[in-house]
Amino acid sequence: MAEPAPEKPEWAPVSLLSGDQLARLSAVGTQYAAAPGDVLFLAGDASYDFFVVLEGAAEIVDRYGQPEERLVARYGPAEFLGEIGMLTGERSRFTGVMKTAGRLLRVPLQRIQTVVAQDSDLSEYILRTFLVRRANLLRRGAGITLIGSRYDERCRVLLHSFSFSRMAVEWLDLEDQPEAEAILRRLKVPLSDLPVLLVPGRPLIRNPQPADIAAEFGEPADAGEGHEIFDLLIVGGGPGGLAAAVYGASEGLRTALVDADAFGGQAATSSRIENYLGFPAGLPGAELAARGTIQAAKFGVHLHRNARAAAFASKGGIHTVTCDDGRAFSARDVIIATGARYRRLAVPGIEAWEGNGVHYAATVVEAKYSRGRPVAVIGGANSAGQAALFLARTSQPVHLVVRGADLDHSMSRYLIDAIAAEPNIHVRVRTEVVGISAGSEVTGLDVVDRVSQRRSALTASAVFVFIGATPCTDWLKGRMAMDSDGFLLTGHDVTFSSTTHRLPLPYETSTPGVFCVGDVRSGSVKRVAAAVGEGSAAVRLVFERRRADGAQVL
Repeated sequence: MAEPAPEKPEWAPVSLLSGDQLARLSAVGTQYAAAPGDVLFLAGDASYDFFVVLEGAAEIVDRYGQPEERLVARYGPAEFLGEIGMLTGERSRFTGVMKTAGRLLRVPLQRIQTVVAQDSDLSEYILRTFLVRRANLLRRGAGITLIGSRYDERCRVLLHSFSFSRMAVEWLDLEDQPEAEAILRRLKVPLSDLPVLLVPGRPLIRNPQPADIAAEFGEPADAGEGHEIFDLLIVGGGPGGLAAAVYGASEGLRTALVDADAFGGQAATSSRIENYLGFPAGLPGAELAARGTIQAAKFGVHLHRNARAAAFASKGGIHTVTCDDGRAFSARDVIIATGARYRRLAVPGIEAWEGNGVHYAATVVEAKYSRGRPVAVIGGANSAGQAALFLARTSQPVHLVVRGADLDHSMSRYLIDAIAAEPNIHVRVRTEVVGISAGSEVTGLDVVDRVSQRRSALTASAVFVFIGATPCTDWLKGRMAMDSDGFLLTGHDVTFSSTTHRLPLPYETSTPGVFCVGDVRSGSVKRVAAAVGEGSAAVRLVFERRRADGAQVL
């Protein structure tokens, strides 16, 4: 039986609908009587409908029907069920069941998607509630269970992927959590099959591959195969790629968007983007990513996650991107928005702790393992500043380690002022990390003062690294012109072969019909707003390219 719950736990925020909101939802849904024990949706369902409780009470239950069944949330009259995965294509993580007799309003998924797309009042309220629920699930680690060792690189890769996908995962470390070994014995799983995933409603997944994670978003294993030719293919789902997808599809282009992890890119890992136009109180990166993904789906963009580009080819005006899992996507025009990844910290032995005390993102997933403990953030640009402020809410203290003499040359003034006003953040300038201390877990860093050369030890239970970026262009080497750092050259910085009788357009690479936007472009402004602007502008240039080359416009 499900355990009793308090009236309204902090992880189940109030979601009462007003009378007017209920009336608008009733116009697109169906009311019906429900009995105690009626199942509304099951864990593992590829999709599920939107339910509003009119009378009685409904519960969200984890491990439904199992001895370890537990209550996640309980909802009463005028409250609705669900979280953001309903709108972004993820499978249901939990089971919805009626606790008492009552009445429900059921709105089919397709209709609630239309409501979110067209009714600004309901859209804002539902999205905010869904996003809060997802954030709380991430903190609690509810949903999928990953069992593996902190020393297993495959396990660390999965944790990284789940973190960037913003999927709620409970990690049971085989090294120090006895229940992990007990579960493996009960399921008769040998160590050679690790890591394993326990996904509600699905068979045990042994040694998961990227396709298994993609399936959790409801994406079929053969997605992208068949070599359908799109009008526009966008590689990279950060702010620039999402903007290009939204504008391309809204202008009538048959558009596909692929990303190696989940949509939102590095911006989605930011706790709050403070300088984005129109959001004076700031905008959480995860919210920007979720809103952009829903908006792209609204316009019919073909969305493919966990599709890491591995090869590129062009023939007869058709460009093909092949992913590392064999999926291939072809289009008449391509926009590359693969962004950049943070550089690895060059310290001996640090690789063994990546994903397990050493992180290259600062989200609630990473932060929860160092709650109340000291941490170190390495870097002096905006990403490092945002991470330090975010971690200062839950970790004590936060050491911000900066190689430069100050923050002024690389960080926005609003972040510098906020850091100065936060007593929990200790800034150490002219400091370089030269070693890491660890036993069964990370315990600290060895640092050196770059002026005096004095070495010292810094206590830290976790290290967050933001030390500059390397472009994600390995798959394009030898195919397109790049600068000395591997960023793609565009516009007046490139030339075409003699067979192309025009000059490259702005954002166009050395391959006609292939454009580049965002952080991966040489000389770009590394800001979210700039990437969004470039993504939308590149779509306009697609039409100009077609007119200039005599191709079909639409």
